[in-house]
Amino acid sequence: MLPFLDRLRVIESSAFIAAPLAGLTLAQFGADVIRVDMIGGGIDYGRLPVMPSGRSLYWTGLNKGKRSIAVDLRNPQGRELVQALATAPGENAGVLLTNIATPWLSHEALAALRSDIVSCTIQGNADGSTAVDYTVNCASGYPAVTGGGSLDAPVNHVLPAWDIACAYQAAFALVAAVDRRRRTGMGAELKLALSDVAFSTLSHLGVMAEAELLKQERPSIGNHIYGAFGRDFLTSDGKRIMVAAISAGQWKALVRACEAEREIAALESMMQHDFSREADRYEARDAIAAALEPWFAARTYSDVEKTLERHRVCWGLYRNVRDLLANDPRVRTTNPVYERMETRGVGTHLAAGTPVRASGDERGSTGPAPLLGQHTDEVLSSVLGLDDGAIGRLHDKNIVAGPERDPTMR
Repeated sequence: MLPFLDRLRVIESSAFIAAPLAGLTLAQFGADVIRVDMIGGGIDYGRLPVMPSGRSLYWTGLNKGKRSIAVDLRNPQGRELVQALATAPGENAGVLLTNIATPWLSHEALAALRSDIVSCTIQGNADGSTAVDYTVNCASGYPAVTGGGSLDAPVNHVLPAWDIACAYQAAFALVAAVDRRRRTGMGAELKLALSDVAFSTLSHLGVMAEAELLKQERPSIGNHIYGAFGRDFLTSDGKRIMVAAISAGQWKALVRACEAEREIAALESMMQHDFSREADRYEARDAIAAALEPWFAARTYSDVEKTLERHRVCWGLYRNVRDLLANDPRVRTTNPVYERMETRGVGTHLAAGTPVRASGDERGSTGPAPLLGQHTDEVLSSVLGLDDGAIGRLHDKNIVAGPERDPTMR
């Protein structure tokens, strides 16, 4: 991990993607993120894909480097324990990250126990109503322009983009609020709605202003890049690549690599366009693609790769994930982002830390995901100061549990 948030303690009570990914981000920068888990696992503990042991690769991927305390959250004494964890004393404590809307874990309830509490609650919609990435995305307009989609035949992209954007926004907001508390002593109640993240992004990218001021919608253009030139092409041996010619330099490099100077000049003259302008390249995208397609179709991938690299064209090969793992040099343990990790119930696998690369020998690794309740006794002792007898009584009453109650380890 990168030790920038060293000693900051964050209590996380969460499910789905946005909140766990925000917690993972904080852990990768050195925060002590303590997950509050239901005994036996919460709503997403067994989500696909799963190993034969029953351990979810989804859950273990999002919860690397965290500690886990398993608590009966239906029991009032269990809830009091979580409240005590969230409001424990110390300048590096008193931070809550959640997307579980429950009155006993509200900012108001916690602020009564610690006035400078910093809490971040991720919501579906700002009014508290339910929404997930997929129900927010359908209102964003993107399914009508993705992959040749339309409102009559929408195409959902499979990347939970709004969850991801929300996660990083939440992590940043928490760090900013903690920084202010250190300077002023003020706590903060932060609320972040998934739909606000999505729709504000439309504003930032000019999509909202385009609809409001120009009275137009983004067209559905398949694999073309909006506003410039870029598209996929097929080689003679069946490999498909993507090229992007957004800048003037990228455009010139592509034309030179494809030996298409004459054809492109003739096309430019015939259409009375200036292909040094992105907008003109975009308007002529179909004609340009038709002029370049024969060059790709007449060559093997190996020849295309060598030529595009020699001319410094911006391009990439379409791959599935197994091909990525086997052949892409960017996904290697020589890259400090990655390491080989042993996760209980999963095995040894390649795992990513933070993609931020720091100077020196610091790595972005975080350690494997915990078992449910793996750190229950450790957290109760070190954070709340409970002795062995008190912890044992909590176990006897089934208010807390250790990793022996993790259903995937039975």
